[in-house]
Amino acid sequence: QVQLVESGGGLVQPGGSLRLSCAASRIIFNIYGMGWYRQAPGKPRELVAAIRTGGSTTYADSVKGRFTISRDNAKNTVYLQMNSLKPEDTAVYYCTAGDYGRGYYSPAHWGQGTQVTVSS
Repeated sequence: QVQLVESGGGLVQPGGSLRLSCAASRIIFNIYGMGWYRQAPGKPRELVAAIRTGGSTTYADSVKGRFTISRDNAKNTVYLQMNSLKPEDTAVYYCTAGDYGRGYYSPAHWGQGTQVTVSS
């Protein structure tokens, strides 16, 4: 059974930090790349960051230098460390599992989402 369970969202002031976690079932974690998407109200869903099983990463230009994606293979968990948060980072963040068969990250499974709100 495919399971992706996010946690760690919440309300934070501009300039603050949050760490999102996503616990995945083992069968997903061993064979899939993992990624975080976000969707703000009235905007399309966008890829924030992705990580291959081997550990190489990609980031959206808007978060480079501020966000870090990582994975703990022993815990079947992927993280998104978000620093220097801005109001425009406010969105629902989704954990995904996917592949790179087309040469770029393509999600196949989605978590339920967690709200991140950046506001003073």
